[in-house]
Amino acid sequence: MSRIKDGNYNTKNFNISTDSHYSNENVVSVKGLRKSFKKLTVLDGIDFDIKKGTILALLGPNGAGKTTTIHILSTLLLPDKGIARISGFDVVKEVDKVRSLIGLTGQYAALDEYLTGRENLQMIGRLYRLSHQDIKQRTEELLELFDLVDAADRAVKTYSGGMRRRLDLAVSLIASPPIIFLDEPTSGLDPRSRLIMWDTIKQLAGSGTTILLTTQDMDEADHLASRIVVLDGGKIIAEGTSDELKQQVGSERLEITFMNTSYFEKAKEVIQVEKFHADSKMRTISFVTTGGVHQLRQVLSRLDEANIEVESISFHSPTLDDVFLILTGHSTEQSNREEREKEVFKQ
Repeated sequence: MSRIKDGNYNTKNFNISTDSHYSNENVVSVKGLRKSFKKLTVLDGIDFDIKKGTILALLGPNGAGKTTTIHILSTLLLPDKGIARISGFDVVKEVDKVRSLIGLTGQYAALDEYLTGRENLQMIGRLYRLSHQDIKQRTEELLELFDLVDAADRAVKTYSGGMRRRLDLAVSLIASPPIIFLDEPTSGLDPRSRLIMWDTIKQLAGSGTTILLTTQDMDEADHLASRIVVLDGGKIIAEGTSDELKQQVGSERLEITFMNTSYFEKAKEVIQVEKFHADSKMRTISFVTTGGVHQLRQVLSRLDEANIEVESISFHSPTLDDVFLILTGHSTEQSNREEREKEVFKQ
């Protein structure tokens, strides 16, 4: 069984470059970062730091500014204002030094589909000017690490989506960068491939790699991140560990399931809760309780007066989606839908 599948690979053979610059506790530092495109402000003065060997998740819906942040930190885009440093090096003034320290995996696999997996790794190794021996060694290590040995000599165009994403991440690691930027690394993956990618990311952090990942997936941020920065509309609206963020919004989340879609739709009009999440597929309305039993009685009384039948009521611990809902007044699902609607309108 591969080391990825059993989730227990040996990191002693997975070499991570070291340098005196990495002795600083914060290896990524962002201060007052701003970026606009014409009249649209994408980043509005954000600040955050990432400690060595940790995973920081930039969490937010489409259009929040996550990918723009990654592009600035990876020297692909110039900021309008602010300073960003990678291990002390300025991303604007010291581009070559920054690029020598980072690996980047975008939302879409950047691979040559007509080359094999092995050839893609070797090609990038040559671009990094690694020695022939280092290329051979790193290629074999990464093929094994990402469970791609059996597919190594097949053309990438025959790979599944999950295999392509794993190879894309492997390619970004060929030069053993100490810092990795992952832009929505599990976007479009099936559940099994998603779990494998999560496991790999955690293993990389465990071996000393510093990771910045962007995601709109609450579960992903909850599962992977040492710390979470919540972005909305180009601004940081919250920052902390998953537990710290959840503690900010209350102790319990109430979820009400309705007997049918008609009752569900009617309940949204009469429930009179300031901020709630409605799931039409599951016919549920959920919200963080602030008034305890008294609030529950009020809600049930309103539903009863409107002759709305309830199928079940349950209490849960708050989720990161609850955090986002309380802080912004809308869920990430709603934000993503609104962003897609804007794109359709533009077309």
